[in-house]
Amino acid sequence: PFVQTVAKEGVTFDEAIENIDIGGPSMIRASAKNFPSVIVLVDPADYQPVLEKLRAGGVKLAERKRLAQKAFQHVAVYDTAISQYLRQDTGVFPDEMTIALKKRYGLRYGENPHQPAAFYAEQVIGVKQETGITWAKQLWGKELSFNNILDVDAAWGVVTDFAAPTVDVIKHTNPCGLASHNDMAEAYRRALSGDSVAAFGGIVACNRPIDLATAEEIRKTFYEIVIAPEYEAN
Repeated sequence: PFVQTVAKEGVTFDEAIENIDIGGPSMIRASAKNFPSVIVLVDPADYQPVLEKLRAGGVKLAERKRLAQKAFQHVAVYDTAISQYLRQDTGVFPDEMTIALKKRYGLRYGENPHQPAAFYAEQVIGVKQETGITWAKQLWGKELSFNNILDVDAAWGVVTDFAAPTVDVIKHTNPCGLASHNDMAEAYRRALSGDSVAAFGGIVACNRPIDLATAEEIRKTFYEIVIAPEYEAN
């Protein structure tokens, strides 16, 4: 469990190295190479579907190939984590470098409606990944699009630069208005007054929890997304 080991606070270099698996990745790679004759599984989510196919008569070559690709990718992500760990604090820009990405969720579409898309998070060793747009929890509404992600990231990036209670309204990554005020409802009203016409269909971001009074003000205008650290229960 190399990744889990190095994520622990105070782990020593020797402990990290001791937890680098050699045999497991080697067996996975060997099995994946021989996918025409071997079924290789690295994801528990694949166990039941594969069992059902075996009971129904077998797993087709195309499916074995897909599972082999998944296995090689799994090992590549593991190797990337090790490389990242060993590269820490070296200050070196390597000639070759891989980036490990994990799918967070599918998107409604890409930059344009005819383009399929998905949202991925970079896996970085030694970095706590629980904040920011990547790890935000969607509470309601339809699937997000690429443009939604782009806009909400811009909106959230602005308000989180402010220590004071702040609201901004963003449309196509351009600010329609921004205001700081101890009363969040008033901060929203002032932000909206920057350009209340362009704000329609945009993004509202607040760097404080949204209370009922603020929510009542926001709901008077249609927005694609409203983002905040949390929402009061009422």
